[in-house]
Amino acid sequence: MFLTNCAARIGRVAMVLIVVLVAVAAMAARQRAADAGFLRRDEMIPMRDGVRLHTVVLRPRDADGNLPFLFTRTPYNCEPFANAVDAQPDNPLTHGGYLLVCQDIRGKFRSEGSFVMLRPPRDRAQKTAVDESSDAYDAIEWLVRNVPTNNGRVGMFGTSYPGWLTVMAALEPHPALKAAAPMASPADMWAGDDFHHNGAFRLSYGFEYATMMESGKENTRFAFDLPDTFEWYLRVGPLAMINRRYLHEAYPTWNDFVAHPDYDAFWKRQAVVPQLGAVKVPTMNVAGWWDQEDFYGPITIYEALEKTDRVRQNFLVVGPWNHGGWNQQDGRRLGPLDFGRSISKLFRADVLAPWFAQHLKDAPSVDLPEALTFETGANEWRRWNQWPPASTRPTPMYLRADRRLSFEPPEDGGAAFDAYVSDPANPVPYRKRPILPTYAEGSTWPTWLTDDQRFLSDRADVVSWRTEALADDVVIAGRIRADLFASTTGSDADWIVKLIDVYPDTDVAMPDYQLMIANEVFRGRYRNGIDKPEPIAAGAVERYTIDLHTQNYRFRRGHRVMAQLQSTWFPLIDRNPQTFVRNIFLAQASDFRAATHRVYRSSRYPSHVVMPVVR
Repeated sequence: MFLTNCAARIGRVAMVLIVVLVAVAAMAARQRAADAGFLRRDEMIPMRDGVRLHTVVLRPRDADGNLPFLFTRTPYNCEPFANAVDAQPDNPLTHGGYLLVCQDIRGKFRSEGSFVMLRPPRDRAQKTAVDESSDAYDAIEWLVRNVPTNNGRVGMFGTSYPGWLTVMAALEPHPALKAAAPMASPADMWAGDDFHHNGAFRLSYGFEYATMMESGKENTRFAFDLPDTFEWYLRVGPLAMINRRYLHEAYPTWNDFVAHPDYDAFWKRQAVVPQLGAVKVPTMNVAGWWDQEDFYGPITIYEALEKTDRVRQNFLVVGPWNHGGWNQQDGRRLGPLDFGRSISKLFRADVLAPWFAQHLKDAPSVDLPEALTFETGANEWRRWNQWPPASTRPTPMYLRADRRLSFEPPEDGGAAFDAYVSDPANPVPYRKRPILPTYAEGSTWPTWLTDDQRFLSDRADVVSWRTEALADDVVIAGRIRADLFASTTGSDADWIVKLIDVYPDTDVAMPDYQLMIANEVFRGRYRNGIDKPEPIAAGAVERYTIDLHTQNYRFRRGHRVMAQLQSTWFPLIDRNPQTFVRNIFLAQASDFRAATHRVYRSSRYPSHVVMPVVR
């Protein structure tokens, strides 16, 4: 009893201490905002079902008159947002005469309610049903009615999950919502964003993100007991061991992964595109060519909205950024690439801020093209009246003998091929080891897409074909596609295709560098439909059409173009057993077997990559 009473007293003291610390932190944040020239107010805004969401409102101390709102909603905590307002004093958004608003979504940090990963659309027949669209609507309604000296206009923005929340708000927008800038928003978590690509499970990201987000109201990272996550995931073995050893079915998103390995109603309900109708709010979709998390999403959302855009309210901006790189203070460099000027800073000053000012403050109209893309290689912005551009020529580059890549089709008859053995027990690492946890300090996750691919040069299970040195520049703009004719001795296989710029050895900054400019994985079982997993007949030559997404890039004279193929990409992508099983999340260790893969390069089976060459 004595020990119990002591424990209870200690628990109460600890709870009081936590409350005090939270209060002190909030007071410090408010003081920092005040010192930076903002007045802060914290509100608990009620939603239609009575749940209250924590919301921070910052008003410039020296502002006169009525101001518009710039509003973002997040599962990542509003305190960093509030603390960062003075980090970029020359940022024309945070210091552009706006009421800055950040809201913690349901179940996160200081908001009430329960968190649901990518909460699906509500049943609108139920008046008290809620989703992220209704929460955004209710929050805007409250802000416009209760925050003094506002001008009745709201602009929303956000990157990644907050980008998706921006899209949700624009589905049924409040009348006060006048502009939306979803940045790197996911569109489909099975087809091409965070959790899957073409049915191949993004293991390290899916596991680490799900465990972080569903660890509680605050986000706590999973504690690995090995410094190299490549080794950790390999030691885990089949995915079935994750719940058995670590998660014990306590994480809803991981359980959803296990229960829904294929593109079924669960994933379709979450997908954005079926929900998109006419463009209701002027929208600027922002993406980065080297976005390691959500590149598929913003391009897909733009293309879906464009089908109904009759009054030119839907725009696309793609720069030389990684995930969220447009938010960086400078943005001149990415990995080894130097763009010569502050790309992120100039984007905010010349594009994003004037565009919001146009719609929220009646500032002059911005001369914004339909699509504004950065042509890496030339390091210049290009303006297009549509995306993908119509003024390109789909140009095949064929796999040839002697590991050559050529604009000329093969003449070899019948069965010419290149082969390699893919062994799930010895998978190809997706970046140089040791591979630190995704968000760990020192992790190269943010820039891995710009890594030099020469670190794989000694792997027999990574096969490459390259052109001769280019006699002239080759510029591409638009969609890239790979058409593979391939077979396997197994009954399932993954095909990972990369398009690479090989720098000449005379390049001063990056001699012989192999820069990946496009890539994708395709799980072979889905070759006849993303909702139709089927085994592959051993030895059968099948055609695999793989979307490598879009790019605007200049291959310089003297450079070479390389196509590269492999069948593991670990632990970014889970290991395919290469033996067909109905659900890979439930596969046993005995299902994982080495297989020989053949890639054909004959006149009958002309494997090739199609590039959109600018005329």
